[in-house]
Amino acid sequence: MRGLVQGLPLRNMWERYLQVEGSSSDLRVVRSTIAWIRDAFAAAARREDRFGTARLVLIDVSKLPEDQPALPSLEEFAESRGLEDFSQAEQIAAYEDEYGKASQRQSRRARLVQKQLEALRWLEGLVSQPPGAGDAVASWLNPSIATKLEAAGVFTLAQLMERVNGLGQGWAASIAGIGKAKGDRVLAWLRDNQATIGMVVGRHVEHRRAALFRHELAQVVAPATDVRPLEKLVVPAELSGTHGLFRRPQQHCLMSANNDYAALLAWLQSKTGLSIEQRNAAKARRRGRDTGIEGPNDWLNYLSHTQRAYRKEAERFLLWAIVERRKPLSSMTTEDCVAYRDFIADPQPHSRWCAPRNRERWSPLWRPFEKPLDAPSQRFAVTVLKNLYAFWVDKNYVMGNPWTGVTVPRSSKPRINTGRSLTMAQWRFALDQAAQLPDTSTGKRLRFAMSLLYATGLRLSEAVASKVDELEWVEYPPDEDDQDHVEGWLLNVVGKGGRLRQVPVPLEVVSELSEYLQSRGLDPDPEDASNAGTFLLGKATDISELAPSLQPAAGVDPKAGIATNTLYDQLKRFFEDCAGVLSVQGDTKGAARFAKASTHWLRHTHASHSIARGTRVEIEQQILGHASLATTTVYVTTEGKRRMKAIASFYQR
Repeated sequence: MRGLVQGLPLRNMWERYLQVEGSSSDLRVVRSTIAWIRDAFAAAARREDRFGTARLVLIDVSKLPEDQPALPSLEEFAESRGLEDFSQAEQIAAYEDEYGKASQRQSRRARLVQKQLEALRWLEGLVSQPPGAGDAVASWLNPSIATKLEAAGVFTLAQLMERVNGLGQGWAASIAGIGKAKGDRVLAWLRDNQATIGMVVGRHVEHRRAALFRHELAQVVAPATDVRPLEKLVVPAELSGTHGLFRRPQQHCLMSANNDYAALLAWLQSKTGLSIEQRNAAKARRRGRDTGIEGPNDWLNYLSHTQRAYRKEAERFLLWAIVERRKPLSSMTTEDCVAYRDFIADPQPHSRWCAPRNRERWSPLWRPFEKPLDAPSQRFAVTVLKNLYAFWVDKNYVMGNPWTGVTVPRSSKPRINTGRSLTMAQWRFALDQAAQLPDTSTGKRLRFAMSLLYATGLRLSEAVASKVDELEWVEYPPDEDDQDHVEGWLLNVVGKGGRLRQVPVPLEVVSELSEYLQSRGLDPDPEDASNAGTFLLGKATDISELAPSLQPAAGVDPKAGIATNTLYDQLKRFFEDCAGVLSVQGDTKGAARFAKASTHWLRHTHASHSIARGTRVEIEQQILGHASLATTTVYVTTEGKRRMKAIASFYQR
């Protein structure tokens, strides 16, 4: 405002101080914002009974009429008139004789500017204050931006800083209506004011997530005795369990761990983890970015699905015990365990314990829960924690298992919801939609992935880990029980718990694979030696054409595989597009079904359709890799279908 009063260019002043409000080219925003600032200043002056000052700051000097050209200075006038040797009083008299009222008008204008500057200095001491972490975003940002932030649950500058640091580059994309330009303006303003806000915009925000080292992300959130991931939790000495109430003597323990944290890691490490090959593949996807900075607990970055599931439950219990209960795990009683069972049914306060599941572990937005756990999830948590303490008891770490006898009421719903599958008509619709996708490398990959998952019932992790040379051609000659000569392809799959199984792959799917391999510049014959080490699902090979800025310097290896989240996200977006088409067509139920669908739905769809078409349950159990036949029988819907048809027929008659 001082700059504007003194006649500095409006555009320069706006871009220097108020760019966060919007573009200087949008004159409506510029005028309304300046008018709002003047009104706020005038209101502050009126609250102090300075009504003259209130009127003064509302005057826009730039709008005062100027019907005369700019006047020369006194020195310029004296020189042009040859009055250099005259006294200053004579020069002023001559100046007034020539310019008269225009001079007086400019003098009044100058006095008005001076008074406004004095008023602004007084107002600055009265109402101006620096941004603080607890301030509302609406107090500092343009209403059009603040409203959208509030709709996304961001109400204070501290929450905004957490959002920026928690999501990194592209944080604004997660908020509807705030694009890159507005996001950059807000980010620049936060950086300018981070000293008074008391929070710093992390350096990681400047870079793409994939380009960051793991140790750089680890620095975003400092370790603390608070709600933190397992690797960031600082356990106070008095809560470490070194002298836990139910500890066995250390010399009798079969583990070298002498505190609860180390004992928990020993239990977690005892579970079936990734193979050396899988760990090397995971490291290769990081393209050597973490080489040379590995720590003693680096193995926590390469956990199997089982280990991740077990870590989640143990981590939650440990955090609750330390942060909420203020007790070590080795001092937990059955009453404590019952209290925790009740806690996970409704973790409160919600803001402290819960966050969307896509918040990564390095992020300040991470929380151990997404929402209250339903009965099956509670039962799984109790089962895992019973296993933890049973392991400790077996190793003579603690004298008993406090979880023994703690139960969770069983839900009347089946453990696997067979409704999480597509009907035959919906599956055909999905195939029709996939056939209309552009003929890009990602479109071809999606079509083949859908065929592979539907035909085999593979889990997402199994599909992305499978390689071409794990396909095997087999022939079965006629025997006493079956006179047919059978031949075909089997895929060797390492599933949950490291169990190996062989899954039949239809000839049609292998034919699709041959075409897909050829599109990647590889030999179409799966058994060709050149295809050794080639993943069934490969990276996009035409990325240089579709997105040149994302093309890696070394190019794309056509044999390389993809991450699980890559396929998950692609299929999820595809199903959402299918939902949009059905919604337009008026099929609201079908649209709602596709909106919920994910990669795992194709596994359920395979099982439901296969058993409905006559595949024996015990065969489907082997194909799916279920440890229990009871799990597979959940998909048997034929009897239920017959019962429903019979009652419908009876009632109609």
